[in-house]
Amino acid sequence: FLAHEEMAALMGMLRGAFAFNADSEVSIEVDPRKVEVATVAFLRELGFNRMSLGIQDFDPEVQKAVNRIQTEAGTRTVIEAARAEGFSSINADLIYGLPRQTIAGFATTLDKVIDLAPDRIALYGYAHVPHLFKAQRQIAVHELPAADTKLAILETAIDKLTRAGYVYIGMDHFAKPGDELAIALREGKLH
Repeated sequence: FLAHEEMAALMGMLRGAFAFNADSEVSIEVDPRKVEVATVAFLRELGFNRMSLGIQDFDPEVQKAVNRIQTEAGTRTVIEAARAEGFSSINADLIYGLPRQTIAGFATTLDKVIDLAPDRIALYGYAHVPHLFKAQRQIAVHELPAADTKLAILETAIDKLTRAGYVYIGMDHFAKPGDELAIALREGKLH
């Protein structure tokens, strides 16, 4: 993560080079393991008003398999801080098809994410391409779920998220009914 001074300088350069409308969407993706509450406030001061958080999966076994240990409590703290600071939209990124992932385990993750109530959820299918991503070389291929299990995890996610009130936008995205993506979809204006 960039130091505060570097981030402030970068935003200053962007605002100097481009005219930002008062209602511009200024989004940032953060890793909840590396962001403190004070940083969330700082990002809001810089003008960010949308935040995306990488979650992937809360299952500890899956997290170990992908070398990304992240607590639900830490993630909740970042989301609550963003809401308190006035971020207009919170997005959660999830990945299905990760090593050691099960239908039941991902269902539990979905329950936890639904409880966090992000405005949008991006649900990406894991693509194992270790020749492109060095970090994937550490993943044990035999621990990846079979194709039918991966599909069942996706079906479970679609069912749980839509039953929780999220609109399936398509292209791996879900949004609350009042979100501008859901409204655009409903009005036939999404493109």
